[in-house]
Amino acid sequence: MKRKIRMGMVGGGQGSFIGAVHRIAANLDGQIELVCGCFSSRPENSLATGQSLFLPDNRIYASYQEMIEKEATLPEGERMDFVSIVTPNHVHFGPAMMALEHGFHVVLDKPMTYTLDEAKQLRDKVKETGKLFMLTHTYTAYPMVKEARERVRRGDLGKIRRIYVEYPQGWLYNDCADVNKQAAWRVDPNRSGKAGCMGDIGTHAFNLAEYITGLKAVELCGELNTFVPDRLLDDDGAALIRYEGGAKGVLTASQIAVGVENGLNIRVYGEKGGLEWRQEEPNTMIMRWPDRPAEIIRTSNGYMSGIAAHNSRTPGGHPEGYIEAFANLYRNFALALRSILAGEEPAPETLDFPSAEDGVRGMRFIETIVATGSTENKWIKIID
Repeated sequence: MKRKIRMGMVGGGQGSFIGAVHRIAANLDGQIELVCGCFSSRPENSLATGQSLFLPDNRIYASYQEMIEKEATLPEGERMDFVSIVTPNHVHFGPAMMALEHGFHVVLDKPMTYTLDEAKQLRDKVKETGKLFMLTHTYTAYPMVKEARERVRRGDLGKIRRIYVEYPQGWLYNDCADVNKQAAWRVDPNRSGKAGCMGDIGTHAFNLAEYITGLKAVELCGELNTFVPDRLLDDDGAALIRYEGGAKGVLTASQIAVGVENGLNIRVYGEKGGLEWRQEEPNTMIMRWPDRPAEIIRTSNGYMSGIAAHNSRTPGGHPEGYIEAFANLYRNFALALRSILAGEEPAPETLDFPSAEDGVRGMRFIETIVATGSTENKWIKIID
């Protein structure tokens, strides 16, 4: 198939942060082209955004319903192949479900939906339709995170005993919702859902721990805190987590850690060794051993695993970060979709991106930590 994969977008209009990130990432490898969009619930914003991206007016839509319906009627050689949904949480389920029902593949920003029930319905629709679905948990796509997962898989650390994952930020340390559009919807339960900080970044930490270790959380004991007066959702929290196989974990997330920019980090310890990775120093991983000095592992070197190499772009010493990780998700999705559209089986490394099932687990984490945070019965099973 000698053409680019055609993408439509819902959300990401002027004033949006994450929409531009998605577009840059999708464009980075030359595999994908943006062909249409409904960029805002305000038609004038959608039109202005589409025009600024040089889309023809007839491919800029006033609603996602109009977009999906009209795109489905276009010839196969013209209509979008998939839709990328980059809206606030309460507008995830509707366009994703409608896109699947009309035969389109879907990329969806995290967390998956507004409620756990919606997430389960969406997962079931993905299974029913057989369409490709990707959830954009960005941090799993860093080359060194891929390397960490591979080293755990091959047994370098032995049986996993302890997992620490921490995600502090400081940008919501005060009441800035009136002046910050990105803050406004995240602290609004009508748009964000049951959780604030834990839904926004706690789900990233939860997903990262499960991805690297390959272990699923089975129970948690959590606490949610709201420090800013009159804020309706949590801006801080922590959880003790029990994983399958006996591993124990600690997860913390905070958006009132004053002065911290984006401090996601993880430490994993097994019977034979440990590893550490920090998002703010993404090209480096530290391996720790009981009988020899710690090792500093760096990306783009010959000792890296094949999966890490597949997700690396630059020579050693050239930083690869947030945009490149986002682009890895889009490239893998595009390569997998290209194979599917050609009637071929996608290569395994191209399918290495977060799935609908990961989305359901993230929503289950949100529901569970909200429940345990409001009861004295602290240990609650994470079950389907």
